[in-house]
Amino acid sequence: MHIKFKKLFDNAHVPVSGTISSAGYDLFACVTEDITIKPHDIVIISTGIAIEIPSGYFGMVCSRSGLASKHGIHVLNSPGIIDSDYRGELKCIMHNCSNNSFAIQNNTKIAQLVIIKYESIQWIESNDLSRTDRGIQGFGSTGI
Repeated sequence: MHIKFKKLFDNAHVPVSGTISSAGYDLFACVTEDITIKPHDIVIISTGIAIEIPSGYFGMVCSRSGLASKHGIHVLNSPGIIDSDYRGELKCIMHNCSNNSFAIQNNTKIAQLVIIKYESIQWIESNDLSRTDRGIQGFGSTGI
C-alpha cells in the first residue's frame, strides 16, 4: 500500500516503522522549541505532516509503549481516529499521567500510526436481535 504524505514544515519527519514486521509507524514531534508536559497536563503536539489515507481505510493513532511504561506519557484519546477524507495536519493529544515533567523535543517519537481497513455500515433498525448465551449481561459479566 502507498500512503501519500506532505511535509508542512521543513523539520517534519516521515513516519517510520521500527522493524519490517511492525504494524505501527512512529510519529515524530515537529516543534521549533522543546515542549514540557507537566504532571497530569494535556498538550497537543504537532507532527508537521498531512497524509492521504485511501478510501476504505482509516488511521489509528496509538500510544508508544515505551513512553507510556517508562514516563507515563500517552495519547489521551488513544486510539485517535484519522478518517480517509481528512487532509489536515496530524496532531497528537498527549497526556502526562505521571508525577514528573517530560520534555518533548523536535523529532521525539510521540505516537504510532496504524492504517486499518474497515467496512462501511448500513444500520438496520430492528425490534429483535439474535439471542446469545451472554445476552444483555454487561460490564464484568464474563469475569474481572
